Amino acid sequence: MPPVWWHAGVDMTAAARRPHNRPLADSTRPMPHTPPVPLEARVRGEDGFRNRGAEVTRMEAFLDAAFAFAVTLMVISIDEIPKSRDELMAALKSVPAFGASFLLIALFWRGHADWSRRYGINDRASQRHGLLLVFLVLVFIYPLRMVFGAFFDWATGGWLPANLRMGSADDVRFLFVVFAIAFGSMGGVLLMLHVHAWRVRGTLALDALETVLTRLAVVRWSMIPLFALVSLALAAWMPVIPGHTWTLALPGCVFFGLHITQVALRLRENRLVAQLAPQAAP
Repeated sequence: MPPVWWHAGVDMTAAARRPHNRPLADSTRPMPHTPPVPLEARVRGEDGFRNRGAEVTRMEAFLDAAFAFAVTLMVISIDEIPKSRDELMAALKSVPAFGASFLLIALFWRGHADWSRRYGINDRASQRHGLLLVFLVLVFIYPLRMVFGAFFDWATGGWLPANLRMGSADDVRFLFVVFAIAFGSMGGVLLMLHVHAWRVRGTLALDALETVLTRLAVVRWSMIPLFALVSLALAAWMPVIPGHTWTLALPGCVFFGLHITQVALRLRENRLVAQLAPQAAP
């Protein structure tokens, strides 16, 4: 009968030939550690920043998963799968509201992703801000879509129905109040993250270009809670003039001004990068 080691597939002959002072395998040796690339040697991105957040942290992975879950809550037909042509057409008419909500969520996801790559901060303060952003996205995901649904219903004269029951002007104003609080709060979180990065700019060793762009990013993200406050004030206290429906939609139309402001600030940022990037370190 063969010995036990024969059935186990162990090469005892090879084991016997191995010297006693020789390591069992190369895998027991510690893996060589690749030192991080010095900040001065890192390639500057198109936005003018050097990559400080090359490694994905657990907080970033959790935030990405939370944003992905939030998007799944905005599916075109969450109740049931369409069973006829008419039901499919009715479901497809909600695509614009879904697309607008998706772009809004992607705006904040991209903002946090850029912030993480630019600064690479993973302290307690940034983790609290990230968790707060996740909380706000998951809480306000349905009000955001409801507002966009109501907007496309109003803009198309009911051809893109919102499937909402708005019995009075107060219902519409309440919807704008909720949207202003949600949108402004999420923008405020991104603002706090950039303010935090500005406060530790010395520790991050930001150069002249990165310092100017960080200051501009603080201004750009501060526009969201600012316009949200204006919309909130109009929705809460502006009287609706009978016969003039634009007074009812004015709290939502305010955000078109935010888009113009953001485009102007983005153009300003691109000009700064084109002017100062050749003078900055690579």
